Amino acid sequence: MDLVYQNFTFLMMGAYYTVLITLVSIFFGFIIGVITAMARMKGNRLVRGLARIYVSIIRGTPTLVQIFIVYYGLVDYGITLGPLTAAFVTLSVNIGAFLSETFRGAIMSIPKGQTEAAYATGMTSWQTMRRIIYPQAIRVAIPPMGNTFIGMLKETSLVSTIAVTELLQSAKLLVAQYYVYMPFYIAIAAMYWVMSTVFSSILNAIEKRMSKAY
Repeated sequence: MDLVYQNFTFLMMGAYYTVLITLVSIFFGFIIGVITAMARMKGNRLVRGLARIYVSIIRGTPTLVQIFIVYYGLVDYGITLGPLTAAFVTLSVNIGAFLSETFRGAIMSIPKGQTEAAYATGMTSWQTMRRIIYPQAIRVAIPPMGNTFIGMLKETSLVSTIAVTELLQSAKLLVAQYYVYMPFYIAIAAMYWVMSTVFSSILNAIEKRMSKAY
């Protein structure tokens, strides 16, 4: 493991990019997910159809293929993205599709009687969503969102295929330099596990904090 200690700073830089890609993808994916969920629930027929097609395509195709389409395929149409930008775009679009289904399911889990009661008190549609539906739906959505976030953390390893120097790519470069495999792969496995554990702890704390409001 001496080689791991000697190159620990390099591996930590890879871990930094892994966390960066995860957080950026979650941020934009969250926005995409909310918009898509509302489009499917409140949009007209055309908007609902487009949102449904987007979710179906993203959920029905491998993430690796989506990465190749964005990074290599768009070049054919004059759109050239850097590796890191392509990673942000692809993973944001990917996680947005999955989060939209999480949000939609959470909103639909709220009994319709509450919406009708809110309307009866004179609330508008927006007030009903903001004051009644969203606060409850967020609590329902947090556990599956946590699974999606942790899954995204691990899927960042796929962007190593387009030369983004995240954690797995860092290990590959060290393996190519030293011709030693096991120490580096065990090291990054441990680092992924630590990061996943930290994410889980944060989400559990958020879930407990929000459950106290009931």
